[in-house]
Amino acid sequence: MTSEGPDLFGDAGPPVPPPVRKAARPRTGVLPGVLPAVVDADTRRIADAVPRRIRLGTSSWSFPGWTGLVWGNACSDAALAKSGLGAYAQHPALRTVSLDRTFYRPLSASQYAAYAAQVPDDFRFVVKAPSLITDAVVRGEAGRGMQPNPAFLDPALAVSEFVQPALDGLGAHIGALVFQLSPLPAAWLQRLPELLERLAALLAALPPLKPVAPDGIVAVEVRNPELLTPAFAAVLRAAGATYCLGLHPRLPPVQDQLPVLRALWPGPLVCRWSLHGRHGAQGYEEAKGLYEPFDRLVDPDPATRGVLARVMAATAAAGHNVYVTVNNKAEGSAPLSVLALAQAVGGSAPGAAGPVGQLDGAS
Repeated sequence: MTSEGPDLFGDAGPPVPPPVRKAARPRTGVLPGVLPAVVDADTRRIADAVPRRIRLGTSSWSFPGWTGLVWGNACSDAALAKSGLGAYAQHPALRTVSLDRTFYRPLSASQYAAYAAQVPDDFRFVVKAPSLITDAVVRGEAGRGMQPNPAFLDPALAVSEFVQPALDGLGAHIGALVFQLSPLPAAWLQRLPELLERLAALLAALPPLKPVAPDGIVAVEVRNPELLTPAFAAVLRAAGATYCLGLHPRLPPVQDQLPVLRALWPGPLVCRWSLHGRHGAQGYEEAKGLYEPFDRLVDPDPATRGVLARVMAATAAAGHNVYVTVNNKAEGSAPLSVLALAQAVGGSAPGAAGPVGQLDGAS
């Protein structure tokens, strides 16, 4: 294995001193009715120890059970959906969020701009592409595939219905634009070279993010392990895109997905931690029933946290941005998972617990 300076698979190199933090500007995005939680000194210390290149957050924010963790007062889920983002963004550990609603219906530039107006300058969004573009089948209300999707991986629609509105509305607040390919039907699994050609054409058609969003990354997430191949990594590398680590029971554990990142190194890290492995590929409803109201860690997964934290710390130490978002269904409470990850990153940062070790065996 080759080494080109500090990376996430070898010696992370000398400690990188944290940048001097500027005084935060007043945050005016909190709308009436939703108050931010009072953050204690220990939580603030944990958040402040995370390198600034690492942004942690949750998948959406409309959860009344987070009262006391994120919200300072009890609010309905409807009130939080409409007005909670500004309060969310005041939490020192929550510097990104995944906009998951975009998967179900495209948003307009003005809708994106309304979100951007509620967050501070250094906040970044992870945004999912609409299923209109990323699902190979058209699904019924129960999620069952009904017929082939003629718009699957359509380059023109990817630009007009997703990337350009996000650029126009979010601007510099873009962190990662994620094309999450839904589970593929058997017919597409037998035509993977054709699928990769179609994916390459879509990625090549996207407008560059950097002129408008200097921190912006295009990432591709999958739900079929058959796609995690050198050919898939080559398509991403050629387009200047990256792989979004998907922590989901449909996929191998995080350490077994690292070869794709090795093929793309050096570069940024995008990860979405969606669902605890105990629930299986279709386990979202089971997890929801066990974990609501999402105010405690029911199924802690320190092994996954440990591997992920080392990859995060090494990526940031090498000068690349990191975006990690966590679902409530990962361990039981996304804000508490974020704090646990932040603590783990503090212990993995160069200089805190020695250089980042080899991750080949997740040791």
